[in-house]
Amino acid sequence: MAAAAALNEDIDASLETIAARAGLSRRALYGHFANRDDLLIDVFTRGAARLAALLDPVSHPDARVEIALFGATLWAEVEHIRVSAALAVRGPHRQMVATALDPARERLRSTVERGMAAGQVRTDLDRETVTRLIENAAIAVLDEATRAGFSRAAGHRLVMLAGLGAAGLGWQEADALIDNTPELAFTPEMNR
Repeated sequence: MAAAAALNEDIDASLETIAARAGLSRRALYGHFANRDDLLIDVFTRGAARLAALLDPVSHPDARVEIALFGATLWAEVEHIRVSAALAVRGPHRQMVATALDPARERLRSTVERGMAAGQVRTDLDRETVTRLIENAAIAVLDEATRAGFSRAAGHRLVMLAGLGAAGLGWQEADALIDNTPELAFTPEMNR
């Protein structure tokens, strides 16, 4: 976590900076990682696996709410490390990160399929496309939140709106769903 925090402050942080942030000597860090790239791979794949595990229990009978909960859970986990999280999903190690996120992606696919069958999620596109659009909407919010400096609450709401929009809901319908679903309300405890 110290490495992710150091990378969030300076995406080009050296191993020395990361070691200092973690309260370790450079030598101790090199005892675990041969180079900075090995450290990045470890940080990113562990973070992705942790995120997949956090998303696993997310469930709701309404597929639309479940999609929004996926986004809110994602945001709560990565909003404080926005820069390093964006690098993880867009940078040179994105394929390894994608593999670690496969269980979460499979859950989202199932939710999309259930939502399509129930008439809650758009059916003008195939399941794989809708799933990727929802995932990419969350990543776009992460990028925009970093660029614009969104508050935790604003990012929480926007990631749900973006995911629901990708799922086929209009902005007013998505807004009303969020406002009328207590499970989707932002609480400061959600984010660290």
